[in-house]
Amino acid sequence: MVDLKWMVAVIGAGPAGLFAARKLAEGGARVVLFNRDIKPGGLAEYGIYWDKYKMKLGLRNQFKLILSNPRIDYYGNVTVCCGGNIVLEDLLESGFQAVLVTTGAQGTKWLRLPGENLPGVYHAKNIVFHYNLLPPFSEKKYLLGKRVVIVGAGNVMMDVAHYLIRVCKADEVVAVVRRGPADVKFTRKEMESVASNLDLPLLDAEFARVASIMQSAGQDPVAAKAAFSDALPKALPPISQTSFRFEFLATPVRVTGDWINGVSGLKVEENTLVAADGNVKARGTGNTRQVDADTIIFAIGDTVDKDFCVPIYNDSYVTIKVPRYPVDNLSYEAFNPDSNLPMERVFLAGWARQASTGLVGYARKDGENAAEAMLAYLETQPPMRDLENVLEKFEQRLAETHEQLVDKPHLAKLEEVEKTEAQTRGVEEYKFPTNDEMFTAMGF
Repeated sequence: MVDLKWMVAVIGAGPAGLFAARKLAEGGARVVLFNRDIKPGGLAEYGIYWDKYKMKLGLRNQFKLILSNPRIDYYGNVTVCCGGNIVLEDLLESGFQAVLVTTGAQGTKWLRLPGENLPGVYHAKNIVFHYNLLPPFSEKKYLLGKRVVIVGAGNVMMDVAHYLIRVCKADEVVAVVRRGPADVKFTRKEMESVASNLDLPLLDAEFARVASIMQSAGQDPVAAKAAFSDALPKALPPISQTSFRFEFLATPVRVTGDWINGVSGLKVEENTLVAADGNVKARGTGNTRQVDADTIIFAIGDTVDKDFCVPIYNDSYVTIKVPRYPVDNLSYEAFNPDSNLPMERVFLAGWARQASTGLVGYARKDGENAAEAMLAYLETQPPMRDLENVLEKFEQRLAETHEQLVDKPHLAKLEEVEKTEAQTRGVEEYKFPTNDEMFTAMGF
């Protein structure tokens, strides 16, 4: 590890922020890691399906090792911007020589359809946060009915279907997919969790309906069906009578219902498939029909937090087109589209740089790349004088403005208490579902 020379801030303690912090510390930076939540991990903690204990434990152990580095300070329950007591300018003016934003994609993407605001319409992210016990989503009530439509065709859609089928035990779950079965994005492993509840006669009928459309666009219906049939031999045994089916080639155009009774269904436009320039695209036919439902969940991706203190263009934070410190031919340097100028000393990584792209491995790589770009910038700057004194003054101010400031010893205490609670209850793991319970466990 090289000599300590600089002081930097990382905002966000998901995989991108944590792995970036490690690389920055190894490269000679004292890193102050800020996290909005109490616990680190981001979507690795609160986005992976709740019963994937082995995967989560492996990731937690990696994060714990990163935070054991004495060059990395952790402060949870700290909101930067978004109405918090710290804004980006505070960090830059307090002595931090560079700031890396790894806040993820905290916003939710909507189609802006008529009826989207009716009772019974939700975004998948909120449901995922709810069953993974992320405050305050863990404390909210979601009116999940017996006939649920999920719009989407990725792993998040499948995770929500898993929850509805195996936990909520809905009567019917329908996945509405804009394109055809050859373009679904979920993995076979995710399908295995719900494949026993597939309504196979209806699946066969749906493939028969879209087969000629797929063939006209150069797609093979038989090969596409493997994404479904290959999951059946290793499917989890069913624990509900839920019927799970798909509606392909359907674009949502309206949520139907009223404010008294809530959602009654989803009106969709039927699509065809068109091959052009080597790509297959869905194109509306003008014909519409209704898919009955009492709950609709949109699993269509995420956007960055629009209340954060970085300007947005087209639902995204923006990087410099021609970077001064490129890594793998990518730009990690923030750009202000309002002033048309670079945001000096500010860098972006992970889903804050490009929302809804890849899983934990991608976030790790992107965070490490951003750290490399930051270190290249820091090499052009003189080492910070009196670094420890500057940091101490900032930490004093932080403690004065944040009554319940969570640091690494607090995290260790919380982990110990939750582990004991799990053993007492005889369960694989236990999480306190509210911030107040976590604060009490940590001794506040």
